[in-house]
Amino acid sequence: MGLVVECPECKKRNSPKSRKCSCGVALKKLGHKNYWIEYYDELARRRRERIGPSKAAAEQRYREVLKARTEGRYIDRDKSSRITLGELCTWYTGLVEVRAKATYRKEFSSIKNLKRHLGEKTSLKDLTPGRVEAYQTVRLREASPRHPGSNIKPATVNREIACLQTMLNRAVRHRKIETNPIAVVRQLQENNVRTSILSQDEFERLLAACPVHLRPIVVLAYYLAMRKSEILLLTWDEVDLEQGFIRLRSDRTKTRIARSIPLHWRAREALEAVPRSDSSDRVFLKDGKPFNDFKRAFRTACNKAGLKDFTFHDLRHCAVNNLRLAKNDYFKIMAVSGHKTTTVFKRYNLVTEEELSKVAWHDAQHPQGS
Repeated sequence: MGLVVECPECKKRNSPKSRKCSCGVALKKLGHKNYWIEYYDELARRRRERIGPSKAAAEQRYREVLKARTEGRYIDRDKSSRITLGELCTWYTGLVEVRAKATYRKEFSSIKNLKRHLGEKTSLKDLTPGRVEAYQTVRLREASPRHPGSNIKPATVNREIACLQTMLNRAVRHRKIETNPIAVVRQLQENNVRTSILSQDEFERLLAACPVHLRPIVVLAYYLAMRKSEILLLTWDEVDLEQGFIRLRSDRTKTRIARSIPLHWRAREALEAVPRSDSSDRVFLKDGKPFNDFKRAFRTACNKAGLKDFTFHDLRHCAVNNLRLAKNDYFKIMAVSGHKTTTVFKRYNLVTEEELSKVAWHDAQHPQGS
């Protein structure tokens, strides 16, 4: 009785002192192996509990079992065996702090896919790394509902697994379960860096192809590096034309950090030309009414301008790149764009071959006669 180690090949349980499993696998050299505990409960029945890859967690659980048995208390079985995935999702989405998140709708969509494939009635103790990795494989083979003719991208699957990890880690903090059973699952490698940067001529063609209500929105995205929702929901009290700033409150930004954005002269002119409405404080209106999307209108404008595989978010890449080319330091650019980490920020900086052709060399002078 006590701790046992599960062989990842044959699934046989071995003593933690065993160097090899009977099937030949070298247990001592394995970086990842699952631990179980075996004990007799208060009714002298033999019990086994699968704990996971943490030896410390297995030892802690075994000590709890011994203490409960010594004190004559009922031995509480592994908490994760009494909670299903569906119950975890219901509890998590009901938390006040979760419902207040800007990404709540995206997380809810991820949760629907998790429950659809993993099963609402699946016990958390049955969420193994292997099962989650199988989920990744299945999802990658599914057709994308947003992009006909292509499959689900690794980035989408990573967001779903990250959502599951977040729910499990939150459950650990609330002591609903002891450990996160899939903590060792790695994210899929992504290759979704956008490389579409507009030249000034291409931008002018795009702007001319846009309908009137869309043009100032495109100007702000191209010069100010603002996100789509930040622009669409912009209100006049956030615009300071006199000082030349747009000031966003913390509840209006993705990172929940307030931000001041200086106005480019073309952005200022675009805002000055926007008519104000007595019925709405929103800056951008269509036919006098607020609107929340313009995907079709923007796609049509891109087609008219001859731009292929270009998205509205690519304008944010253009803005960040243009701010860099204007020789602003990274601290200023990140303050304008609202990036919190340099890792994400660097994805928006694309060095072109034209720039590389102007690289300065230490020994630039060609030796004579060679």
